[in-house]
Amino acid sequence: MTTAATARIDDFYDLDATLAPEELMIRDGVREFVRAEFLPHVADWWTEGTLPGDLAKRLGDQGMLGVTLPEAYGGAGASATAYGLLNREVEYVDSGLRSFVSVQSSLVMYPIYRWAREELKKSWLPRLAAGEAVGCFGLTEPDAGSDPGAMRTRCRRVGDDWVINGVKRWITSGSRADVAIVWAREEGGDGRVLGFVVDTDRPGFQAVDIKTKASMRASVTSELYLDDVVVPDAQRLEVAGLGGALACLNQARYGIAWGVLGAGFACFEEAVAYVADRPSFGAPLAAKQLVQARLADMLADLTKGGLVAHQLGRLKERGQDTPPRVSLAKRDNVRAALATARAARDLLGGNGITTEYVSIRHMLNLETVATYEGTDGVHTLILGRTITGENAF
Repeated sequence: MTTAATARIDDFYDLDATLAPEELMIRDGVREFVRAEFLPHVADWWTEGTLPGDLAKRLGDQGMLGVTLPEAYGGAGASATAYGLLNREVEYVDSGLRSFVSVQSSLVMYPIYRWAREELKKSWLPRLAAGEAVGCFGLTEPDAGSDPGAMRTRCRRVGDDWVINGVKRWITSGSRADVAIVWAREEGGDGRVLGFVVDTDRPGFQAVDIKTKASMRASVTSELYLDDVVVPDAQRLEVAGLGGALACLNQARYGIAWGVLGAGFACFEEAVAYVADRPSFGAPLAAKQLVQARLADMLADLTKGGLVAHQLGRLKERGQDTPPRVSLAKRDNVRAALATARAARDLLGGNGITTEYVSIRHMLNLETVATYEGTDGVHTLILGRTITGENAF
């Protein structure tokens, strides 16, 4: 019988007992791989602002990209919960690595699978799953973040082609991408928003990396410039309106709700080990009441986040992962992880500001995670609208 005294600290309510054997196998395989292959090096990557050029291939070789897609397209047909567990293990190492997985799987492969024509699915999905190709997602712009409807990127129909002009900003994997999912507003008519599968080697397409980040440094982040980029109509996604782009974001937010728990537990475990060894006033820090109170709060927040993520995964598998449910999970789990990282950084004292420890790196990364895929304020207003029926945007 498992008791609170013997329960695993990272699974305090024994949620592993509810997982299918395949889900545990995926989780454990990913955990072993990322901690052996990436964890020893990621602090250096973060400090240097670099990411291995073979990252996609290494992830693809492990079957970690697009795992929920059917095997016919290179996926594993895995459950939504398995995908969530994968994200948690990857973000235990670094949020930038999880962002790569999220963008490739949720923001690029998902819209191609759901709305692209069959020829494009067969052309791109197996290569993206294998890590032989990299994708990016172009929605956010310099002046259109929380309000994507204000986008200035435009597309116009010219015969059997579309011509796209605009700028996209904060694009993960932008300069490494072989293909970009680009959203643009149609000129004329009702100005509907359309999505396109854009080969990045097309004339007029340029990606420039953003080098001044103090967060998510183990991640490639770019601006995209589209200057009269011509795209065949056959590469237009068969969806119209912002709903298509927002559906993609909902997939990514789901992965974030799981992923940040990994970052949170990395910081929590580091803090627990540190205070056990650090003497202060004749006793280990772990023996101090204030320290134990902070650790208890950290465990409680992350445990509740795990319960939310697991239930959201099961709801998703039944098609009941509504946007407000995803918003609550993304908002509150990021809050829990960021509060844990900040508390852990503080408990480590002066050592907490060095990248010899993980907490400062995770803390800075999570400031970005709190902002992208919908800010804390945006998700708060989504929940407020759900509660009251009033739109306060």
